[in-house]
Amino acid sequence: MDKVDTQSLLLQMQALSAQAQNKPQDISAASSADAAGFGQMLQESLAAVNSQAQQTEQMREALVTGDPSADLTEVMLQAQKASLSFEAMTQVRNKLVEAYKDVMNMPI
Repeated sequence: MDKVDTQSLLLQMQALSAQAQNKPQDISAASSADAAGFGQMLQESLAAVNSQAQQTEQMREALVTGDPSADLTEVMLQAQKASLSFEAMTQVRNKLVEAYKDVMNMPI
């Protein structure tokens, strides 16, 4: 059951925001477990978005081929869920790219 839980995502973003407002820490003190955890979280989120897109496509195919179990409203709801998930992931990517650019442009 790959599903992006918006409430937990919002809570994680708020926790990260609170951490970012704290005093800067030594960069070398960051553990590789934290980096791996963040990377794992991103991979899981991408997999969830991809899964929703694939499920939407399967439901659309079933509707188009005349499968009696395919319901138009369910297909439309799934399509909207997939669209929102993709938009959210795109916004996260844009913020990551923006943060990377900001860090790279910082004077040493």
